[in-house]
Amino acid sequence: MNSQITAHNISEVCALARASRTTVYDAIKRGELIARKRGRRTVVLTGDLRQWLESLPAVTPNPSTP
Repeated sequence: MNSQITAHNISEVCALARASRTTVYDAIKRGELIARKRGRRTVVLTGDLRQWLESLPAVTPNPSTP
């Protein structure tokens, strides 16, 4: 059996993404982050978490003004 983790609960998603529970649940509600239910537990697949993080806007550096 593969020992790699393929799904994370919401607490783990928050820790991995360095995001609050509110941010994570808002992203799920808006359809930006795909979550699945396993019984009463909400889980996010590793690939879906990676895709959500990669879809966030990149920070562009400000040119220095003399």
